[in-house]
Amino acid sequence: MSTDTTPTRRIDSIPKAYEPQAVEKRLYAWWEERGYFKPRERADRKPFVISMPPPNVTGALHLGHAITATIEDALIRYHRMKGDPTLWVPGEDHAGIATQAVVERALANEGKSRLEVGREAFVERVWEWVRQYRHRIQDQHRRLGASCDWSRARFTLDEGLSQAVREVFVRLWEEKLLYRADRIINWCPSCMTSISDLEVEIEETPGKLTYIRYPLEEPVKGGPSHITVATTRPETMLGDTAVAVHPDDKRYKALIGKHLILPIMNRRIPIVGDDAVDASFGTGAVKVTPAHDPTDFEIGNRHALSRIQVIGFDAKMTAEAGQFAGLDRFDARKAVMAELKRLGVVEKEADYTVPLGYCQRSHTIIEPLPSLQWWVRMAPLATGALGAVTYGQTRIVPLRFNKTYADWLENIRDWNISRQLWWGHRIPAWYCATCGETTVAREDPTVCAHCGSEKIERDPDVLDTWFSSWLWPFSTLGWPEDTPDLRRYYPTAVLETGYDILFFWVARMMMSGIHFMGVAPFSVIYLHGLVRDEQGRKMSKSLGNVIDPLEVMDEFGTDALRFTLATSSSPGNDMKLVPARIVGNRNFANKIWNASRFVIGQ
Repeated sequence: MSTDTTPTRRIDSIPKAYEPQAVEKRLYAWWEERGYFKPRERADRKPFVISMPPPNVTGALHLGHAITATIEDALIRYHRMKGDPTLWVPGEDHAGIATQAVVERALANEGKSRLEVGREAFVERVWEWVRQYRHRIQDQHRRLGASCDWSRARFTLDEGLSQAVREVFVRLWEEKLLYRADRIINWCPSCMTSISDLEVEIEETPGKLTYIRYPLEEPVKGGPSHITVATTRPETMLGDTAVAVHPDDKRYKALIGKHLILPIMNRRIPIVGDDAVDASFGTGAVKVTPAHDPTDFEIGNRHALSRIQVIGFDAKMTAEAGQFAGLDRFDARKAVMAELKRLGVVEKEADYTVPLGYCQRSHTIIEPLPSLQWWVRMAPLATGALGAVTYGQTRIVPLRFNKTYADWLENIRDWNISRQLWWGHRIPAWYCATCGETTVAREDPTVCAHCGSEKIERDPDVLDTWFSSWLWPFSTLGWPEDTPDLRRYYPTAVLETGYDILFFWVARMMMSGIHFMGVAPFSVIYLHGLVRDEQGRKMSKSLGNVIDPLEVMDEFGTDALRFTLATSSSPGNDMKLVPARIVGNRNFANKIWNASRFVIGQ
């Protein structure tokens, strides 16, 4: 009689220590091959659906992706075991600015630039890069044990999702919720594109507050001979076209309507009264540079002031800056200060902490510049998204983020959606050289829709990456087509993501889902915190405290990492990743292995 199936033989075939590398990959492949990650339909059960937050296709997954995958996988497996039709839709984001930057750096290493290779060849080069790295992202999610339905994997530049983006653009245009206007934008001189307000990080930065005397054109008898203004950016004074005071400020009321002579440039500029001026700041008189400040831009519009742009999109001084033309903006600041001191018009300088805007991606100081861009009117879209949470259609966990969410929606500003890039969804708008009108179309036109002229040219810009990902819960299910997946699996059940993208992505998905589908895209928004090191510091390469989840899994196994992340986190709170806990949880996994080995042996 064979003894192959005796308890002793069975237990001898199982290693005494858990070896995750020998188990995880084989087991995951077996699950996937047998179709266990696909939803098993039951007409009597409501589907449980999660749309995975799409990671950027620019590189490796990090701990933020790991905690997202851990929590979402736990929810998915729980509902799958309950017998619910369970779908987890995976995918990746094309990450416009970040991906283009990576490929441009690769070209630079070859001694080339995107302008040299041309738009078509450059875009194909990016596609080659994406085809290579997209699979790497998916394989890393497999390593994390994410039980997604990979047959439904989506990419924001897939044909179907691109059709959804175009349909939304056209519909918003038809509904007059989309417009093109010349306004002050956040310009990143490093990324060489505009970015939205949400992509600007404000940092308190040490600086100087400089007080400069602007002489009156005609001194008032018995009154002042000049007005002193305070500024943190003396280089922009070269573009001043007025000085503004509050209309009720008794110090300056009699001077409104008179003129000053701008130092260095010797330009005659008016004194205007405007309610936007804070009489308590500085001297109560502010220089007005409509081409370099959003508030000054609005003051300029109200008083019909000219716009003089003295800093270009390359962050260098323009010809309008006179003798300072060609200087870097910060070099120009030093040169302007030297000239002002030579002229004897600097009254004083004081240390001052400046709330400076930095590009979230490049950490370059943002330059506010005037530009003709595309914008979405957000206030009409925000109403439904606000109501869905206020009246309980969608629940945010933890509850304290309701206020954060509501405050942003109640004070929302229009969204600048055009980006000066080549990688992304190109704006479907054509401009006519004959009649000057704009054609926005679902299919590429050959003639102007207004006058029939063939002299039309497509907008060179692409759309903000978030303009595609705000459609994610329904575009991934086939919208705008009426697909079986869309009918069955929308709205989804839970959105699980980090609180740091509540505005970037979550609120925008709420707006688009309600506007285009008529119902909120999820019933629960679960927000996790950031993963920090054991001292509570944010992980960064400069601090040398970055933990690569792939390296952790190689050493300790996926279960140890996932269990550590799951037991160390709570909704909405940052967590400290303590290496000792990973070791302890690896040992815990080994105890479970040995307990199982003991049971099998009996």
